Amino acid sequence: MTLKLYCFGESGNAYKAALTLELSRLPWEAVYVDFFGGETRTPEYKAGINEMGEVPVLIDTDREYTITQSGAIQDYITELSGTMTGTNPQEQREVLRWILWDNHKLSSIAGMTRFLMNFLPEDKRPQEVIGFNLGRLKAAYAVLNDHLAGRDWIVGTAITTADISCCGYLFYPEPFGFNRVDWPHIDAWLTRIEQTPGWKHPYDLMPGSPADRA
Repeated sequence: MTLKLYCFGESGNAYKAALTLELSRLPWEAVYVDFFGGETRTPEYKAGINEMGEVPVLIDTDREYTITQSGAIQDYITELSGTMTGTNPQEQREVLRWILWDNHKLSSIAGMTRFLMNFLPEDKRPQEVIGFNLGRLKAAYAVLNDHLAGRDWIVGTAITTADISCCGYLFYPEPFGFNRVDWPHIDAWLTRIEQTPGWKHPYDLMPGSPADRA
């Protein structure tokens, strides 16, 4: 089996796919995408890799199968590995529910806010948009923190792709309105994820990150 993940270190959505691959123990290979150099916007990338002009992209070369969008990639990995999914149909549906919530309410806002606050020139950062997003993020953090009260994992009794999806941006050091000490149940949950065998920080797991440039 040969799995190739097109990714770059700064992408929280790519991290969801990369960490799922790493914890699944399936053999995989990272392919660096120069996002900040405009690679995903080129006609070549859109025609040959992903028509949506995004990462992550997973290519299963043995099956000649390409799949995009982090949640769909995670689903494919769990199908191949039989890991990190619910133990029954109800739990599997609950995993999907939290992945959809994360994609809509948490990661999409966290990713945009982190980009606006850190990767745009300072004089081009839209402060009103950032302020609005920070309010939405605080509400999302509260939902997740309350859900994790009294439980180790988002669904069931072991780590699932729901956990990996929801943590996708929460290990990054750049400011985007998240300080884990402000959210004790999230903080304890992130510690459990860090202690999971095979866990790696996004900047250590994917290429093209500050870890590579240091």
